[in-house]
Amino acid sequence: MENKNTSSKVASLPLSGGNQTLHRQPPTNAEAEQALLGAILVNNRAHEQVSDFLKPEHFADPLHGKIFDVAGKQIERGQEANPTTLKFYFEHGDEFSDLSNGSYLTRLASNAITVINARDYGHVIHDLFLRRQLINLGEDTVNSAYQNDLENTAAMQIESTEQRLYDLATVGDYQGGFQNFQTTLKTAIEAADAAYKRDSHLTGLSTGLIDLDKLLGGLHKSDLIILAGRPSMGKTALATNIAFHIAQSYRESIDEVGENNVVDGGVVAFFSLEMSSQQLATRILAEKSGVGSEAIRRGTMNSQQWENLVDATRELQNAKIFIDDTPALSVSALRTRSRRLKRQHGLGLIIVDYLQLVSGPGRKHENRVQEISEITRGLKTLAKELDVPVLALSQLSRQVEQRDDKRPQLSDLRESGSIEQDADVVSFIFREEYYKARQEPTEGTPEHQNWQLEMEQVHGKAEMIIAKQRHGPIGRVLLHFNALLTKFSNLAKPEYYSEDQ
Repeated sequence: MENKNTSSKVASLPLSGGNQTLHRQPPTNAEAEQALLGAILVNNRAHEQVSDFLKPEHFADPLHGKIFDVAGKQIERGQEANPTTLKFYFEHGDEFSDLSNGSYLTRLASNAITVINARDYGHVIHDLFLRRQLINLGEDTVNSAYQNDLENTAAMQIESTEQRLYDLATVGDYQGGFQNFQTTLKTAIEAADAAYKRDSHLTGLSTGLIDLDKLLGGLHKSDLIILAGRPSMGKTALATNIAFHIAQSYRESIDEVGENNVVDGGVVAFFSLEMSSQQLATRILAEKSGVGSEAIRRGTMNSQQWENLVDATRELQNAKIFIDDTPALSVSALRTRSRRLKRQHGLGLIIVDYLQLVSGPGRKHENRVQEISEITRGLKTLAKELDVPVLALSQLSRQVEQRDDKRPQLSDLRESGSIEQDADVVSFIFREEYYKARQEPTEGTPEHQNWQLEMEQVHGKAEMIIAKQRHGPIGRVLLHFNALLTKFSNLAKPEYYSEDQ
């Protein structure tokens, strides 16, 4: 068993050959820090060049960080920041006694660089800060791995390290901020051009359901899409159908500089917190082969069905669907694994089945509503960070069953406030056939005959209700549902019902 001094031994390991230990200093550049501060003190416009990404803690010397902080606050107040005006802030403190007489500030001003070069010097300082943070992260990772902590498994340490690395990469992204309208307009035109050239003519990912695509325009990047319904309505089946269509439609091309670009479809990350990956694969096989899921599970297939199943398996081998069936995943783990998949294979769509099974952050909340709020906010953030749509399935409360009209409403969402607020699209799946089948009267009565007529009208039909959409209208779409294959498809005669009709 490791003793408590393991971590201290790790820090003193020799870094070079032989018996001599090489002690390396963290990377810093005092001259760059001095030159940038001098430029700011001489011409306050230099501060504008770096203030969007550089912070006081990025300076290796705490003295320089304090000067940058005080100068920045002075400039933000609309006042001049120079050696004379800043001297006042350091006269009554012993922490930075070198600044009390203002001589050091004067020397900084004398070594100033031009405003034009200020941003380049800021990038140097910021890059060295990131390198020091990487060194600290590496040391923490090594020391943590040496500790014999049963509650902190290796997998948990890997996820924690990946999270810290991504957070560090986000801190290092100083290319953000405002974009001029020409750049934004160019991006919008490129998206429209891609949609025009695409067979579906959609700016978003096609679901394979014609009327749904017309209403939504496809699944759009950075959107959080909620698909809700009561149990047995077919939420997972619909999500699986959409995932299969998008993965099957995946096509890419090589541009003039040799880079791969996705032309249609996308790679799908399916987080199944309820069903196993084998169950999901069986559903996809049933959809592709036309052999019922029950027959596949029990092995009650004839020779023709078996051949269809084998053919479907061959076609599906290269499908771009990645399934993670780890139960009770946290939003942080979802984020980490999605980033990893995007880095290794690309990513076009994330599906979470389902929202209420995602575990909240480590800290305790007063109630479940607050926890769900953090989860939905985290999923929306994930959609924006990775620039992909996130389709999250959600359960509905039992109050639906108490009404004569069982069609879901926004108020039926469990912990509905945060879900409705954070989502870009809120949709419901509803099958009246499910409820009608449980209202069968006594056979042979006139009521039973009427019931049979009603069942014929709703048999195999499902209703997709778009209750909220930021990009377009709300409305309803009729779909066909094959219970044997758990498959949603376009109705033989597609009908579209607008909310205004």
